[in-house]
Amino acid sequence: MERKIITTSDGSTTIQLVEWDEHYHSRHGAILEAYHVFIDMGLSFCKNQSPCILEIGFGTGLNALITLLEAERRQLKVSYTGIDAFPVPDREVPLLNYIDKLDVPQHHEDFDKMHSCSWEIPHLITENFTLIKRQQDFRHVRDENCYDLIYFDAFGARVQPELWTESIFNIMFSALKTQGILVTYAAKGSVRRAMQAVGFEVERLPGPPGKREMLRAVKPGSARTHPPI
Repeated sequence: MERKIITTSDGSTTIQLVEWDEHYHSRHGAILEAYHVFIDMGLSFCKNQSPCILEIGFGTGLNALITLLEAERRQLKVSYTGIDAFPVPDREVPLLNYIDKLDVPQHHEDFDKMHSCSWEIPHLITENFTLIKRQQDFRHVRDENCYDLIYFDAFGARVQPELWTESIFNIMFSALKTQGILVTYAAKGSVRRAMQAVGFEVERLPGPPGKREMLRAVKPGSARTHPPI
């Protein structure tokens, strides 16, 4: 599949999958979207000072990078798991301009290490941020009661509808601790209903630039464990 590096409206780059007309981040601003969805509506809502975070779609590493920056700023101890079945090729990483656009040259080596470090084992990227990358199909995640927060950043339902089903959200539900949070840029009614069907309490929130709404889901304290769907 042909891949292009493009510049989004806030000046930050993303990757376009040409045949799908799909992008790793919003064309209205990669950094703006990432901060709004995953930090402002996700991490800021999480009360744990040592959160365990799961990212569904590690991709360019942008979400991991801004979480690392927030961990430093807020003095959080973050354990971060990023899952991706098809990692971004090494040749594309130097073309991503997040370090420059975020004006954090001191974290250039940290960002490079996120991409170059080996998969399947934990790495201490900074004193406050530990990363483990897993090359794995999202449908094969079997973690239970592990995470305080999930960044659900899969490609959109238009091109990969199988990643936005009750079956997938049941896996996410099991992976979260009680009162755990899942945030995603998506806002489709079918996605919200799939989340609710497996036990999530779901709310619509204002979306990032270019999107009217997004979703945040919470695993309630009285939730029962759902069998695989």
